[in-house]
Amino acid sequence: MVPDIQTLLGANPSADSITVFLKDLVRHSNTSLTAPEVKSYSDAVYFNYYSLGISFLFIPQKGYKPTGGLKLEDLQVDSLLLDSINIYNAPKPKEPPKKSTTSSRTAELAFSTYSLSKWNLSLSPEASASNKSSIEISLTTNGKDFVSCLGEPDRKGGGAGPSSGSIGIWCEWSKHGIMVEFGGDEARGPQAWERGKDAIWRVITVFPPKQD
Repeated sequence: MVPDIQTLLGANPSADSITVFLKDLVRHSNTSLTAPEVKSYSDAVYFNYYSLGISFLFIPQKGYKPTGGLKLEDLQVDSLLLDSINIYNAPKPKEPPKKSTTSSRTAELAFSTYSLSKWNLSLSPEASASNKSSIEISLTTNGKDFVSCLGEPDRKGGGAGPSSGSIGIWCEWSKHGIMVEFGGDEARGPQAWERGKDAIWRVITVFPPKQD
């Protein structure tokens, strides 16, 4: 069984917990564990595992300021802590993507769908609408499912403008440390919030819960 993904937060890249998690994730996929693609900046370092549908964001600590373009072996891994995790869902589009696809969207398309078809995220029971201690996520979980379990989001945005040029709607439940970006036509355009209940998640970001 794959360990709880939220327990990885705060670990450094060489932590046993991350290694075990990735090895277990590989067992649920049709790929092998390879070194991540590293994107380094002075205030953030991304480890992208495209074939597993997951990306880790590490924040430098102890005054460490990585330079851009570093390779994995060049990093001071003991000075990096896992701050958030992006989990990707890449359903096949109903229509071929238009040439106007933005560079950030193109980068997201490089990720495969997350290797697990069903998994759980832990919740703060007192902050959830259903008083549940976890929410089960599948590759078809939609906006209505999230809201029925988590309640109304603490923050939300996106969906404005014409459907061809707008970003998808997103919701953040700060007290649970969960942000969800939704995909598909239901998540874009002037009526996105009316249709959003049927929109399937595209990216889930897990981060340390925020208290009031």
